[in-house]
Amino acid sequence: MRVPPGLTTALVSADTGAADVVDRLGRYTASDTRWGGIPLRDVEIGEVRRRVLVSDNESYLFAGALREVLDPHGDHTDAEIGTALHVAGADDVVTSMPDGLDSAVEPQGRNLSGGQRQRVRLARALLFDPEVLLLVEPTSAVDAHTESTIAERLHEARSGRTTVVAGTSPLLLDRADLVVLLVDGRVTAVGTHGELLDRPDYRTLVFRGASDDENGRGGADDEGTPR
Repeated sequence: MRVPPGLTTALVSADTGAADVVDRLGRYTASDTRWGGIPLRDVEIGEVRRRVLVSDNESYLFAGALREVLDPHGDHTDAEIGTALHVAGADDVVTSMPDGLDSAVEPQGRNLSGGQRQRVRLARALLFDPEVLLLVEPTSAVDAHTESTIAERLHEARSGRTTVVAGTSPLLLDRADLVVLLVDGRVTAVGTHGELLDRPDYRTLVFRGASDDENGRGGADDEGTPR
């Protein structure tokens, strides 16, 4: 498969295939991935880490003030941090904490809800503003309203930069410029979400995923915070 530069590409699979591709693109798994015609394995690892960012729901959250969790190197203004939080649908994370951006966050965000942790991770990734951003299920812990907002804002915020999203959320897929369907690790179809809905296998996968999400998010409130 080919990831077009400057666009948002969604990867859809019934198993771990999409996440496995993300690991290859981020050089966390050995592969024959090429970047601009150059084998990714031949690119200095520091260069890869500077230009390609993988963010998933296992990404570590260090303890410290929320501001430091989002911006570990202190490279950004509060306004820039606020913009990233807004795109990630996480404005409420700041307002719900006693000291705003100066509020203490426990290791791995233990004092945050699952939906808050997920959105903080997304905001942190957006604030880094990498050349290539690879996201795995970035909205699986939020409610549908919040997810729709994030999908729209994410597409706009990443306009002109390369973004890959692995997941089966119809809301995210509908905002992607291109959707790639993977079956057993192989590309079986490429197109827009609307175009691929004509395929029974894609339609079944996406709506099954949406049904699973509804069941999994049954206790989420409007802010994506599990009760």
